[in-house]
Amino acid sequence: MNDSQKQVVQWFPGHMAKTRRQIKESLPMVDAVTELLDARVPMSSRNPELDELTAGKPRIVLLNKCDVADEKATKEWLDWFAKNGAAAMAVDCRSGKGLQGYTALVRRVLAERIRLNEEKGMPGKPLRIMVVGIPNTGKSSFINRCIGFGKAQVADRPGVTRSNKWFVIGNGIELLDTPGVLWPKFEDPVVGDRLSFIGSVKDEVVDVETMAVRLLAVLARDYRPQLLERYKLDSVDGLEPYEILEKIGRKRGMLVSGGEVNTERASVMLLDEYRAGKLGRITLERPCDYA
Repeated sequence: MNDSQKQVVQWFPGHMAKTRRQIKESLPMVDAVTELLDARVPMSSRNPELDELTAGKPRIVLLNKCDVADEKATKEWLDWFAKNGAAAMAVDCRSGKGLQGYTALVRRVLAERIRLNEEKGMPGKPLRIMVVGIPNTGKSSFINRCIGFGKAQVADRPGVTRSNKWFVIGNGIELLDTPGVLWPKFEDPVVGDRLSFIGSVKDEVVDVETMAVRLLAVLARDYRPQLLERYKLDSVDGLEPYEILEKIGRKRGMLVSGGEVNTERASVMLLDEYRAGKLGRITLERPCDYA
């Protein structure tokens, strides 16, 4: 794979244009917006259009999947969001880790709204929060955890939630779920790669071997010990990423007739294991990348 073969990830189905309209139309009904980001790629998983779409509404940021992200990097990101005026928490929505503090954070962010409701004689008026995020960042898992049982549809693939739905989660808070929405064009191809690595862009619209090779380039550079340990490799010194992929496939016995490696199968396995956290706690970007 050389630079001339690089694929720029583009994905903007029609239903995402509809989602943008739904967000705009629903915004007057909510008091604040909770944005779910993937803790492994916090900046890449931020939809830049949401800043404009939700302008004027208080924002709460949840760094989800913190259990598979580098703890040191997550702390750096929490500090970065705090310095940039955003209320942020690290959470794991599948296990519920960190979510016990969500209600208190909402009430702190919306303290002025609560005060105004009390002054108007509506002390018990529910706080309505819109939940936004790109596909596969865990919005449905977050809502399920908040309401305590599975009423929001969950799946480990992008594009499951297709319409806006309200959920009463107790403690005087109501959540408005919205479908995950990407933006029309990734100006930086690295952002498209990172979203493909975490599964926010469907595997069907990218070349999985290209994505696996690009992921291996990052892992070999930044998380080499975890890569060597997971795939029982003695060394990857001097190897190109595609050669590392072949070496991994051979180690796992993914061979076809003639003894060649089935690199497509090895690619699918690598991406699946990275997404599941089996390579360890790995973060692909840090605040210093955006300094």
